[in-house]
Order: sequence, then structure tokens, then C-alpha cells
Amino acid sequence: MLIGLISDTHIATLDEKLPSQLNTVFRGVDLILHAGDIWVPSALDELETIAPVIAAWGDDDMEADMGGDSRMVKERNLSLSGATVWLVHEKPAYGLIVPREKIFSSRSITETPSRPPDVVVYGHTHRAEIENYKGVLLVNPGSATWPNNVPELGTVALLTIDSGEVSARILTLE
Repeated sequence: MLIGLISDTHIATLDEKLPSQLNTVFRGVDLILHAGDIWVPSALDELETIAPVIAAWGDDDMEADMGGDSRMVKERNLSLSGATVWLVHEKPAYGLIVPREKIFSSRSITETPSRPPDVVVYGHTHRAEIENYKGVLLVNPGSATWPNNVPELGTVALLTIDSGEVSARILTLE
């Protein structure tokens, strides 16, 4: 399974569009996960022309703007091709991802999984990052439109899941 990862697009108006490069870099993905700070549902509409979309609520996403969009989830614990993926906006603390005494919690994930996730997809920082923490792959795709809080082309990521094995890579939009 190939999954497009994107975050922090901060599309301010209905007339504003996502970078056209997303059509190329996400071509062939089975699913797109947006890790929040979307601002307007038209951004999800654009992504959905490429593949189905699931999005986390970001700290800057307003109910008045996003409404009851069913693609938006406050927290998500996904089971995809034999892997468990947490989709959140802000990175959970390490102790919440792989806690002591097998007690699992997060301010974004309220479900109680029986084991740590295989992948945590998060955003918020506008900085792309891939990290492995005690067997958990942590992926921040950065921002496609505001990398490092500068309005320019940025980054996204691709997550590959094959029979429970996970890998990710960052792509710079050009």
C-alpha cells in the first residue's frame, strides 16, 4: 500500500489552490493522510481527486470553516495492510508512543491499543522529519506550502506498507 502524507497546507481561501506538483508526487497512491492545519475543505476536495483522504484536526482548523466534514477526524488509529498507523496533528510525547508498563495513551489518541503503533504520522512543526523510535516510525511530512513557516513550495512524504513492513521517504516539491 502506498500512502501520500501531507500536513500544514494552510489554504486560506476557497480560491487558493494546493501546489499542482501534488498531482505528480501522489500519482498512484491508495490513500492520502493529511496531518492537520488545512483551514478550508476545498484543500481536501483537491486531494480527493487524487485518492481517498483522511485528515486530522489541526490546532488552527476551525469548526466554523471545516464544518462537519466526514474526512476530518480528531484522532485516528488506522489498521492498514497489517500495520497500525496513528494520524495526529501534534507529535505525541515519546512516553505516550511506547510507554512504560504497556499503558497507552495520548492527548490525540484516546483508544487503548494493545501495542505501540507501527507508524505515527504528525505535522504541526512545518519541518519534514523521519525518525525511528523503539521500532515506531515517526513521520512528519513537513508543509507542502509553508516549509519552516515560509510561503513557498515545501515537502510531502510517501509511506509504503507491505505486509506490515513500513518505510517512508520525504519528497521536496519542485
